[in-house]
Amino acid sequence: MSSEALQEYIKSSQERVNNRLDYWLQRQEKLAPRLVEAMHYATFNGGKRVRPVLAFAAAEALGGSPEDAVDVACALEMVHSYSLVHDDLPAMDDDKLRRGQPTCHIAFDEATAILAGDSLQCLAFEVLAQSPLPSMNNDIKVHMVQTLTQASGTAGMAGGQALDLDGEGKKLDLPDLERIHRHKTGQLIRASVTMGAMVVADHTSEQLKALDEYADAIGLAFQVWDDVLDLIGDTETLGKQQGADLALNKSTYPSVLGLEAAKEHAMKLNQRAQQALDRFDHKADILRALSSYIISRTH
Repeated sequence: MSSEALQEYIKSSQERVNNRLDYWLQRQEKLAPRLVEAMHYATFNGGKRVRPVLAFAAAEALGGSPEDAVDVACALEMVHSYSLVHDDLPAMDDDKLRRGQPTCHIAFDEATAILAGDSLQCLAFEVLAQSPLPSMNNDIKVHMVQTLTQASGTAGMAGGQALDLDGEGKKLDLPDLERIHRHKTGQLIRASVTMGAMVVADHTSEQLKALDEYADAIGLAFQVWDDVLDLIGDTETLGKQQGADLALNKSTYPSVLGLEAAKEHAMKLNQRAQQALDRFDHKADILRALSSYIISRTH
């Protein structure tokens, strides 16, 4: 797949999920308008929508339609957005910029940012439970909720964030680093691929296993490349403060492996992801292209 075709796919996927996110946010109770405004701000501040794109591509890899996965994509992006709002708080990473814009607690205030994150997390599961899409029958909804809770909680993203905070100021080795990022970043990426595939009714356990191997590899590759960009990127392109990890005295892939070895590690993870898709035909070409995109992006 050409880079132009991939960018067009990403653009159309962003438009699809943005329209549906706006639909769900417009339906929110207007009891606290400032809270809903903060939720909208946190969700619509220029995100790349990587997780929704992966969900759409996984559905297509099994012969399904992206439209079947649009509410899954919304739930994933809401959880991701809430996590960023909370990560940026002074008690966590204390970031002032996110995607080139003031972070939620700077644009509003800390209390509103906390509540916006809480509300987005709740809304994600409301979307999964109430989705009217034919692809989302009751059995699928239960599996979706189970998958997303496990990816988000103590066995996933939240647990990984706790490990990350505990690791600040410590010299970590590669297994320690990968343990953190398999949970903090990787679990939600794995859930994105799994949940996208699950909307296709005739998926097999073997297909899900292969897709999970793919997602595990790109989840790590995503973080490796983020660490590389934190070192070699610039604030304007990144949309956040360059060198933020160094300022927090965090171990990163370049600090543990060296910059060139970290780049090579990302390439090997991409190769692993591509091999996991060997059993799939051309319908998985978008997933293949996304794996390569993850380790070549500039922000």
